[in-house]
Amino acid sequence: MSLYTATLSSAAVLLLIGVLLLWNSPALQKFAHSWPRSKGAAIVLMVLAGAWFLRHVSNLEDADFGKYKTLLFFGFLLVGLLSFWYLPDFLAVRGLGILLLLSAREILWAAYMQEPQSRLFLVSLVYLVIILTLYVGASPYRMRDFNDWLYESVNRPRVLGGFLFAYGLLLAGVAFNYP
Repeated sequence: MSLYTATLSSAAVLLLIGVLLLWNSPALQKFAHSWPRSKGAAIVLMVLAGAWFLRHVSNLEDADFGKYKTLLFFGFLLVGLLSFWYLPDFLAVRGLGILLLLSAREILWAAYMQEPQSRLFLVSLVYLVIILTLYVGASPYRMRDFNDWLYESVNRPRVLGGFLFAYGLLLAGVAFNYP
């Protein structure tokens, strides 16, 4: 993935989330309150996250425990499957967290050792997402609490949506100005 693609795809995600929050429909509010404990969302997000993570495990080099990659692959697969039985609460939040962390890895790799100083707009956002993901991943009920707080007021989702939309526009502008 190139820096241009990483920045533009991040901008697109921010613009989409920003528009949805600016719109602030009752259906979106209902979805925001229900998805953290949704079994369907947990299955989709955990399967995607697990497949992506296991792909990384299967490509380990010898210096990165590559001699044990088969054992690690089946061990992590077992942990992922058992999480549906022993840790079903807020599994969708954890799955989204895994996807965000794996995406952050790809984006940071695309920005690594690149020339333009404007890449720092993307990298700063990614580090903020990593911090928030680790916090919410350790205490996934905080996502429920955040959604409750966000939708207490009509203006809060719109303010957050406006900020995300504006930052998405900034990232899109930055992406189009890379050399």
